[in-house]
Amino acid sequence: MAVTECRKWLGLLAASLIAGNAAAAVLPEERADTMYHAYSGGGVTIDGPSVLVRKNIGNTVSLSANYYVDMISGASIDVQATASPYEEQRDEFSLGVDYLVDKTTMSLNYTNSSESDYQAETVGFGISQDFFGDLSNLSMRVSFGSDTVMRNDDNDFSDFAEHRRYSLGWSQILTTKLIAELSVETVSDEGFLNNPYRSVRYVNPATELGFSYQLERYPRTRNSDAVALRAKYMLPYRAAIKTEYRRYADSWGIDSDNLELRYTHPLEQENLILEGKLRFYKQNGADFYSDLFPYADASTFLARDKELSDFASTAIGIGASYQLPERWALFDRKNTLNLYWDYILFDYDDFRDVRVHNGDASILPGEEPSYSFNAHVVRLFWSMWF
Repeated sequence: MAVTECRKWLGLLAASLIAGNAAAAVLPEERADTMYHAYSGGGVTIDGPSVLVRKNIGNTVSLSANYYVDMISGASIDVQATASPYEEQRDEFSLGVDYLVDKTTMSLNYTNSSESDYQAETVGFGISQDFFGDLSNLSMRVSFGSDTVMRNDDNDFSDFAEHRRYSLGWSQILTTKLIAELSVETVSDEGFLNNPYRSVRYVNPATELGFSYQLERYPRTRNSDAVALRAKYMLPYRAAIKTEYRRYADSWGIDSDNLELRYTHPLEQENLILEGKLRFYKQNGADFYSDLFPYADASTFLARDKELSDFASTAIGIGASYQLPERWALFDRKNTLNLYWDYILFDYDDFRDVRVHNGDASILPGEEPSYSFNAHVVRLFWSMWF
């Protein structure tokens, strides 16, 4: 259950492949997708395959199945400071059904995720409705997740985590060239919410380095709210610009802002669609986060997860989707090859690189350089429409 920032990025970047079409009263297209994804950065490599199949039954029912694998190896900065490199694999299975009645689409999904020290199950239900001559769409979704948390080095440790997620979205066709969407989401988490392996450090003059480690300790509840505004505009030469702004806040004191810009440019004669992306993200840290606590058990809750600190990230991405000519297409169907690459730069304001003590013991605790790293994400997939 390690490497949360890596999985978060992979999940976001693969969402367009896994997610269904819940924003309009039409069934998703029948298709099959086979994807290879890879993340490399911060001493960690994550890669694996994903297979998605969608099939319609008549004009009212759409079934989907997805298999997704994360194979993780390496050692993040947390592991390099307190533990040894590791390898693990996460397998995820998802099943979904969409049911269309007139202008209403109802969706039911089930996901099971399994790894050596974490088991997770999620059930979700959604409904969307078109209004006003199909110019407006209202969508609602609720999901419930139940997780079991374990430790590979402690057979006696076992705990739970539960997650409830509620979302509401409104999309509107404003003009023949402009579509806008507003969405809100609230999430309630309860149970064991921290990583059972991660530690915090505190000042300890009795040690050679001047600090020691103890296990993190988080609150057992967390409530968060997010609001997002999106817009897509069709340019005169058939290209499109998409923008998104998202604001997030939670009960742990974290506030974040996310701004994303996308540009899509089709080259019809070459059967090619090009895409570019720029994303900015910034957050302030949790109330109980500290890179260096003044002493052991300095507060009720303790965290040194860099994803709960003050940090910012910038991502740039490029991609291409190529529709194969009929003479190359499999089974005489529409086939596309898709390749996307993202470069992400993470910059942490209050998370310091303790690895410098391996080469220079004269550096005082809390005066280590701030940590930063870059990551590469690649997604290569083939799609075929039935």
